[in-house]
Amino acid sequence: MTAEISNISRRSMLATMLASSALLLSRLEAQEAGKVLRVSAPYNPSSLDPATGGAGSDHVMLYPVFDTLVGFDPATLEAKPGLATSWSYPDPQTFVLNIREGVTFHDGEKLDADAVKFNLERVMSDARSLIKTELATVASIEKTGDHQLTLHLKQPDSALPLILADRAGMMFSPKALGTLGADSNRNPVGTGPLKFVSWTDNDSIKMVRNPTYWQKDQPHFDALEFKIITDVITGVRSVVSGQNNFIFQLRPAQKQPLTGNKDISVVVAPTLYSVVMYMNYGRPPLDNGKVRMALNLAIDRDAMNKALMLGLGQPAHTVLPASHWACNQAVTSYYKYDPEKAVALLSEAGFKDGIDLEFSGYSDQRSVQMQEVIIAMLAKCKIRVKFTTGALATVTTEFFSNKKGDGTLAAWTGRPDPSVSFALMFNKESFLNAGKAEISPELTAAVLESRRSSDKAARKAALDRVQQLVAENALYIPLVFQPEIAAYTSKVKGYQSNLLGKPRFDEVTVT
Repeated sequence: MTAEISNISRRSMLATMLASSALLLSRLEAQEAGKVLRVSAPYNPSSLDPATGGAGSDHVMLYPVFDTLVGFDPATLEAKPGLATSWSYPDPQTFVLNIREGVTFHDGEKLDADAVKFNLERVMSDARSLIKTELATVASIEKTGDHQLTLHLKQPDSALPLILADRAGMMFSPKALGTLGADSNRNPVGTGPLKFVSWTDNDSIKMVRNPTYWQKDQPHFDALEFKIITDVITGVRSVVSGQNNFIFQLRPAQKQPLTGNKDISVVVAPTLYSVVMYMNYGRPPLDNGKVRMALNLAIDRDAMNKALMLGLGQPAHTVLPASHWACNQAVTSYYKYDPEKAVALLSEAGFKDGIDLEFSGYSDQRSVQMQEVIIAMLAKCKIRVKFTTGALATVTTEFFSNKKGDGTLAAWTGRPDPSVSFALMFNKESFLNAGKAEISPELTAAVLESRRSSDKAARKAALDRVQQLVAENALYIPLVFQPEIAAYTSKVKGYQSNLLGKPRFDEVTVT
């Protein structure tokens, strides 16, 4: 016991020393900073460790610190080189990854095959990893060169390149992880264009330029500060006044007033970002399929789009918008608004007098407005809902980890490869499956089937089946796809939207 306490104390002391040294160095660097990009962010992230975060919206804060093994084109989500210069499939169950040379982590450690192998195996097996399902097809990882890995697969997996363009491909310094332990959540050490300085909860996250970044022309500014402002109106005012120079995840209602401001640019673009209701179908009454179907039928998605998105969004019926190549158009007719049928299904399920449910949601103004609309719609169908609200990180932990409540109003922010979205949302052991229940064993097999081929037609057929199973079993409540609405001052140049709707600042210049 004494030795165990000593080891814990030693690790805590090392973590504190590392964090203090990094903070002191970064503060000195920040004093030298000239061009600063100041971003108004509407939420506090759940974690700054790619493997342990539970919110897709964390990506905006992760991208500056962490490069990914594979990159993606912002407009098409097609894979392109990142920390990996190339990849290949010598045979259908072998994936070879060639790692870029000359890259170092923010703590000076080099990126090589050993570091990448450590990170990928951590994703697959670490108890704290929330993204194990992303590498579910990997049987083993072999180092086949100082800068080459060979992944031996359980089955063919054409999705791997784009999987490595997401959290699973974000490389964290192995040395720093060994020192930090659980403190990695708040002390990210990657290879990205910006180095972490500090995170003050519900106030700010600060980063400074990485002077040894392998892409010599990036970043185009000296420091980045996320100012966490949960009230969107206050956030907009901070940009109009010049206190901040970029804001994202605006409500449609904020678009028109900003459009008339000659000093502000407004971008509106389609995204995979959808507002959804996750359900814990591992316990009553949501373990009853007819109850889940009733909830879906009780929602008027067209009215939600008009009321909450001013018609700028798109009613959601599956994880993918209608314009996506893999969208199953047939599922869009499964749950058209039908309150009478919803009441009838509840009665068939044994709830003639209706049901009472406890949901959770975020406490910002926009989320509360959505909650009020949902409460009113469900009440017409004898579904009485009470919402408990809180900060993003708290709500996420309470529902998905602690299984508190029947459902939560949140979002699905999309992934570069569509199969990953379905795996992360519905696989039995995935973080977003709060009840860890497997309603349809066929669904897991169908998701894996969608990765067997690189042929787009074959993939679409498999993904059509996935979406059909999700809809037939009413595994969640898709509500509306929201467009990206961002605004920035004339000091910001070169911003480019991406289909994920998560701002990246790779090409941004601050004048």
